[in-house]
Amino acid sequence: MPPPVTEPSTAREPSGFKVLLRFLPFLWPEGRPALKLRVVVAFVMVVASITLTTIVLPKAFGGAVDRMTGGSPDAASVAIALVAAFALARFSGVLLDNLRNGIFETVGQEATRQLSEQTFAHLHGLSLRFHLERRTGAVTKIIERGSKSIDIMLYFLLFNLAPTILQLAIVAVLFWTEFGPGLVAATGVAVVAYIWFTKAVTDWRVRLREEWTSHDTATTARAVDSLLNFETVKYFNAEERERKLYGKAVENLARSTVKIETSLAAMNIGQSLITNLLMGGAMAYTVWGWSRGQFSTGDLVVVNALLTQLFRPLDMLGTVYRTIRQGLTDMDEMFRLLDTPEEVTDIANAPPLHVERGHVRFEDVRFGYEDGREILKGVTLEVPAGQTVAVVGPSGAGKSTLARLLFRFYDPQGGRITIDGQDIARVKQSSLRAAIGIVPQDTVLFNDTLGYNIAYGRDEASAEVVAEAATGAALDAFVRALPDGFESRVGERGLKLSGGEKQRVAIARTLVKNPPILILDEATSALDSRTEEAILDTLRGVSTGRTTITIAHRLSTVVDADRIVVLAGGRVAEEGSHAELLRRNSLYADMWARQQAESEQAEAAE
Repeated sequence: MPPPVTEPSTAREPSGFKVLLRFLPFLWPEGRPALKLRVVVAFVMVVASITLTTIVLPKAFGGAVDRMTGGSPDAASVAIALVAAFALARFSGVLLDNLRNGIFETVGQEATRQLSEQTFAHLHGLSLRFHLERRTGAVTKIIERGSKSIDIMLYFLLFNLAPTILQLAIVAVLFWTEFGPGLVAATGVAVVAYIWFTKAVTDWRVRLREEWTSHDTATTARAVDSLLNFETVKYFNAEERERKLYGKAVENLARSTVKIETSLAAMNIGQSLITNLLMGGAMAYTVWGWSRGQFSTGDLVVVNALLTQLFRPLDMLGTVYRTIRQGLTDMDEMFRLLDTPEEVTDIANAPPLHVERGHVRFEDVRFGYEDGREILKGVTLEVPAGQTVAVVGPSGAGKSTLARLLFRFYDPQGGRITIDGQDIARVKQSSLRAAIGIVPQDTVLFNDTLGYNIAYGRDEASAEVVAEAATGAALDAFVRALPDGFESRVGERGLKLSGGEKQRVAIARTLVKNPPILILDEATSALDSRTEEAILDTLRGVSTGRTTITIAHRLSTVVDADRIVVLAGGRVAEEGSHAELLRRNSLYADMWARQQAESEQAEAAE
């Protein structure tokens, strides 16, 4: 049995290289030549833009200044031409950058879509254990941040980091050939100092960012948990308690945000000091060379323009480095979700389940949710085709666990479960679940229309099928009374409907699915006596002709079952019809007597 799933820790240092290797295929998508072409064209535009802004712009501007100060007869016309070339190159650089963004955006969005869908599908493939031990708000936040990181990472790697390296090489060559190795060395020292300082401060800021991410996730999870349990908060008059808990989470988030903004100010000041020291020194050196006749007036402009162009992307180095680091962290969390193993999987080449009669059999089934705590201790029971078998027993006996095992939310640690002689562990899960319908104790509905929730039983169910199912679930009169009919909104988790109405929607949804095997898991336990009797009448009609497993706590709801199985201590204690079990005067008879006494006391109290 696998160990319990734990929440991801943002304090863990991700393996950047491994995450990057796993991420890079999104930059060069396999089997997508059109997307690859977009990447190539976008990068060509990057190179062209850098060539224009790093070589043509400074040269044109510097040449225009030299012509204006040269005093030759054609100085004005040549200077005007160079200024025009400068303006054209500047516009071309902006044009290429924006065309590049438009061309590449499809690649980034496709990568985001692909990874998001892959993660979402994988989450639905994980076991019920995973989802019971996870905070939904935290998981959705991980997916949100990881998906956004893909597009941002692609952009920065291709259009910022790579171009900056190319631009640095071009500047070094120009400085070497036209201004000597001294300026190259000074620029190199400044760039190294700039990168070292930026990395050191950014590493500090990344740690602060991880702390902020932890608080941000906790704040979102706190809000989602509280709002999802809105009724519970009201029941226990806990609004002020929830406000304080949420306020504490927001306070921690705000404190962390202040630290991040303060550290950003410190980094900007340090970066500006390094760049301005180099800029001032380089221009002073050029002026000194001009005074000795080594350089022209235009060379001062060229040096200024080259350094400005170089430090423009370097000014974003802290943002780029931090974004890439944070992107690697966010994607590492998302990849860890993708790497979470599926507890319940299909065997290789698993055949679909073929249900001819619907005979269900549990054979010496053993199961426990945790090591050392076995819930089912060798349960064997049969549900003949077309019959209704009720499973009853005290709380914790493992009644609902049988339904979860039949649906393969978990696999038993011993024994097996068969349908028409086919081991359900050796058939496709999708075909297994297609053959089983369930009316659960707590019906949770989507925050959508009544018709949508009923039609959810089968993909692309027609309006006629939905209406017929509503009639079969005795829901048609309720629908006719609604102003919007099937288009009426049910609210989040169906909060706008009563318990009986939600149960009828669950029954109608199962009728739309039309499965040969039906599970009624405490389907009336939360209802009043009158509503319960009405729902039971509907369920009896729905169960006709189907193999039905009824899980119940109230014995009065299962007296008509073909056979009743009593679970106790994780084993089958006794089984038989209602009359047979009463005659035995054992566990079932004792439970029946106790419940009848409780019912009589309740009636007397009224």
